[in-house]
Amino acid sequence: MMEWGRLLNTERWDDKGKAEDPARPSYVQDADRITFSAPFRRLANKTQVHPLHDNDHLRHRMIHSQEVASVGRTLGTQVGAWLVDQGHIAPGEEHKLAGVVHAACLAHDIGNPPFGHSGENSIGSWCAENLETAQGVFKGVGEDKWPEFCAFEGNAQGFRILTRLEMYRNQGGMCLSHAVLGAFMKYPMAACTSEALKKGKEPLYVGAKKFGFFESEREIFQSSAFEMGLTEELGPDGLLWWRRHPLVYLVEAADDICYNIVDLEDGFTAGDLAFQQVADLLNPIAFDTNRDQSAYSNIEKISYLRARAIGGAVQACVEAFKKHHDEILSGDFSSSLIECSDKAREFAAIKAMANAQLFTAPRKTKLEVYGRNVVRQVLNGIRPVFDALKEQGWDEAKLPEYERQLVRAVGLDLRDITDSYSALHAMTDYVSGMTDRYAVEVSQMLSGT
Repeated sequence: MMEWGRLLNTERWDDKGKAEDPARPSYVQDADRITFSAPFRRLANKTQVHPLHDNDHLRHRMIHSQEVASVGRTLGTQVGAWLVDQGHIAPGEEHKLAGVVHAACLAHDIGNPPFGHSGENSIGSWCAENLETAQGVFKGVGEDKWPEFCAFEGNAQGFRILTRLEMYRNQGGMCLSHAVLGAFMKYPMAACTSEALKKGKEPLYVGAKKFGFFESEREIFQSSAFEMGLTEELGPDGLLWWRRHPLVYLVEAADDICYNIVDLEDGFTAGDLAFQQVADLLNPIAFDTNRDQSAYSNIEKISYLRARAIGGAVQACVEAFKKHHDEILSGDFSSSLIECSDKAREFAAIKAMANAQLFTAPRKTKLEVYGRNVVRQVLNGIRPVFDALKEQGWDEAKLPEYERQLVRAVGLDLRDITDSYSALHAMTDYVSGMTDRYAVEVSQMLSGT
């Protein structure tokens, strides 16, 4: 059974034993470090649902992340107050719990590539094709590392950004507190372990649906997992994996609430969904909707329903957390709070509609195809640099003239590359860090169009 006292450990891996500043606790510093980081800033030009849209009222990844953080803080405050009442945490600790969830929510999409899941799939399929042929820079990457690239995962890239690439490079990254890293980690295992647990089937544990860290960052997560007392398991591949930190379920719930509900609002704003269709889906989730709306425009009515629906969903998820608290703490809970809440049916209806209509809207589909090809064009365009780097024994100074020009033209970072594995990560670091519009710009330059 995991213990809240250890789970809320807000020490940093490089500051063990250092006293927190009560006027600016670690979780506040963590939120600030994330907010002021370049990868977070780039989220303002990354797809949420509608890629490359000219309508400024539609959400992008940064707005989505801020909204998720707002909902997550509310979930954390309410669950924290209940934990105090139950004697699970000391009075005052509810603020720490809410702050940890808030910071983790801010970071939850920080590793997403351009064009969202379409971009993820494009990176993964491109890497898979090239690993199969195993030429140039792709030759020599062990097959045990292939799943990291063939099923490229924004969550693992996010952890890499937080703990290695951003701020103090190779020295802990942003050096976030253990609890925030734990709450961030939806899938506490490496890619090969996730593959072994799934074996082509639906995983037995919710935290095994994907993977949450690359082997290059395993030691960092393992250290934090030990400090927080996360439950350890041994995978079929002989490698350790962990049960989720309980606060992951609140971060996940905040994300589920926001993208389901506000995607409806954006769908209406974009003209993909009709007013009555959205209203009929939000009304069953909303609570206390007795305000007179007769003078409201349809846009104002949907905004009102969206706000009330978020409130109703928060209430439902808090109750679900209370109900399943013991299972969550033991690591046996293997669902989401939305799916086991009393609003599960209503959210299932939203997902069904979104899959059938919103995510298949003609404009979105065309731009996803476009974005997928943009990502592939960028990867094809920068590959010669890495092939040449390998030929020159990883010595950047020996690159041919064109490859040196290309490095300068697109701003490639070739630090820390010592073998094919680190080279592939440098390639995916670069492409996944691009914004949608910058990816388009670079692809056009590389293709000469």
